Amino acid sequence: MKRRLTIVALTALTLVALISVVLTAPSPVLAGGATQISGVGFFDESGVCDAGVGDFALIMTEDLEGCLYVTVETFDCSPSGTYRETGTEYFVGEYNGEAGTFRTTYKFEAKYEGCADDGSFLGAEIFGRCQHPIVKDSGTDVFAGVTGRLDFKDDIAAGNFPYRGHLRF
Repeated sequence: MKRRLTIVALTALTLVALISVVLTAPSPVLAGGATQISGVGFFDESGVCDAGVGDFALIMTEDLEGCLYVTVETFDCSPSGTYRETGTEYFVGEYNGEAGTFRTTYKFEAKYEGCADDGSFLGAEIFGRCQHPIVKDSGTDVFAGVTGRLDFKDDIAAGNFPYRGHLRF
């Protein structure tokens, strides 16, 4: 009987300890005071976004809904097919159903099948990724005061651009 009480007491203590750890652990949604976001971007081939803004646009879905207008500032491609590009972006859309805008800078790196003499890429993309820090004090409305970063990793097979990131409001 005494042994059963010891086992029950230890089980109860373990359960209490586990519950306290779970309740005090930081939420992944608010990791480090930031809100995690994710979704998928697609080239705007349908003309949903204003064609007169930037060099091209991505339609953003899921946590960020709207248009990401991209302006390419620099690009270079090595003979091996390593492509590098930098530029700026302007997001116009919604977060949690509330409208706003913000700006980013970006750095894109990819591997292509080859490069042209002018530094542009040739052939298919093999892999690609980019980082997009949000420009401080560039946000309006729901994004007023926002900081953070978006990261994209190209899904070559699907032809889209999954993103994840953190926003600090």
